[in-house]
Amino acid sequence: MKNYILALAILLSFVACREKQENEVVETPKEMAVNYKSFGKEIIADDAIVSKSMVKHYEGMKMGDSIDSKMIAKVEEVCQAKGCWMKLNLDNGEQVMVKFKDYGFFMPKNIAGQEVIVNGKAFVNEVPVDELRHYAEDAGKSADEIALITESKKTYSFEADGVLLIEE
Repeated sequence: MKNYILALAILLSFVACREKQENEVVETPKEMAVNYKSFGKEIIADDAIVSKSMVKHYEGMKMGDSIDSKMIAKVEEVCQAKGCWMKLNLDNGEQVMVKFKDYGFFMPKNIAGQEVIVNGKAFVNEVPVDELRHYAEDAGKSADEIALITESKKTYSFEADGVLLIEE
């Protein structure tokens, strides 16, 4: 009889624990739940490297080199005419100029300060004076600031085929 009572007690405690586990709701902390708005080709956030790591890749590249990459970085500037380019912070004082493949999509003009994940090709580029002036105009710079642009500039560039905007 003792064995039956012991077996019944064990069975009841197992069932009681199991029911509690099934009804238990585990809430995900808010900082872990991330929502994205997608632009261009549909991409996923997995395997994106941080901008600080991307600096090492750019520093090792020469003109004409390119690598496929996915990077997460903070937006510093967006084209104020159409949203057809953006500049991302590399966390070392440098920026990456991002354009969108085949002008297939544009970004919202009000996303400076937000984080994005860009997917595509990273490369080093020499940007001529007229193009630099065009970008300064798109960014809303004054005529005096634009006139100060007199030399081409070596830039870190990125052609994105897809972008995820991290929604706040």
